[in-house]
Amino acid sequence: MTVSEEKFTRQRLLEVQTLTPSLFTLRTMRDPGFRFTAGQFARLGVRKPSGSIVWRAYSMVSAPHDEFLDFFSIVVPDGEFTSELSRLEPGGELLIDKQAFGFLTLDRFPDGRDLWLLATGTGLAPFLSILQDFEVWQRFERIVLVYSARTESELAYQQLIRELPEREYLEGLGSKLTYLPVVTREQVSGTLNGRITKLIETGELERAADLKLEPEHSRIMLCGNPQMIEDTRQVLKSRDLNLALTRRPGQVAVENYW
Repeated sequence: MTVSEEKFTRQRLLEVQTLTPSLFTLRTMRDPGFRFTAGQFARLGVRKPSGSIVWRAYSMVSAPHDEFLDFFSIVVPDGEFTSELSRLEPGGELLIDKQAFGFLTLDRFPDGRDLWLLATGTGLAPFLSILQDFEVWQRFERIVLVYSARTESELAYQQLIRELPEREYLEGLGSKLTYLPVVTREQVSGTLNGRITKLIETGELERAADLKLEPEHSRIMLCGNPQMIEDTRQVLKSRDLNLALTRRPGQVAVENYW
């Protein structure tokens, strides 16, 4: 993918935090002209030693009103992009497309009472952006964040998730949030265990949330591993929870990054 010089800005890295050997976060400066809706993604570019630029799509973790941009990344072994990205240090340069993209935003649902945010791995990113924006707290009566990782150590942003409901501007609306961490490769007290699809099929997810998944009231966003998204879509479809399309209202939204 090639992007002309006029279509991106150069932003300075402010912070790089390694979470695990395979997960890290980035914070960059934000161009004053860059605008996005919570849930959208940006195209990030890194220069290879050869001088060529590699581009990938990354959802913003930060809120639309923040003066910086936060991103959450996995290190892909020998990956053309993340190998370069993970070597960057504060003060380094990251290229960011001037336009934000994506449709994993609240306007996918014109109605609905309960919002379910189902994420695996770095798919958590757009949901943190949505939860840091006031609109979601105004629109929905219940918000359930389900975040699945292989191990407890890979559950990122736990402090931010804990603090979100206590933010002053929510004026008590933070009580709408139910957070359900999930791990798949170990047993951990206080977390659910197993794949999201299994937890839906057995009813364990609904029992833990004390809330039903139902077409009339539930609106569901999926982000993360492509196989998880496809499998979960099929499980939800069997319960009459269908993909929300431009031409057809539905209860389920996913992101197509390219």
